[in-house]
Amino acid sequence: MTEVMAKSKYYKVTPRKVRLVVGLIRGKNVKEAMIQLNFLEKKSALAVSKLLKSAISNAKHNYKIDVEKNDLYIKEIKVDEGPVLKRFRPAWRGTVKPFKRRSSHITIILSDKKK
Repeated sequence: MTEVMAKSKYYKVTPRKVRLVVGLIRGKNVKEAMIQLNFLEKKSALAVSKLLKSAISNAKHNYKIDVEKNDLYIKEIKVDEGPVLKRFRPAWRGTVKPFKRRSSHITIILSDKKK
């Protein structure tokens, strides 16, 4: 049983929004997950799709896994919170209102056999 990992760090979308997309493809076959991501109309679906393609190419080139023959599936996919940038927006009567720019770290692990 071979495990292949790919990471995307400092993705500038909040983890809460990315987890909506990630939850749809968790535990699925790689081909089904790519189809699901292609038809999803979320900004983070493109980033998760790119990360999945990166993990597939890691399996091909680093581990010499034939992706067409083997049934790769998403064993684990998680979204962690990255650094938060504190910013300020001008408000009425010369005051400022703070807000946070959040980022995400996405990790995906593919496996070739389902238990």
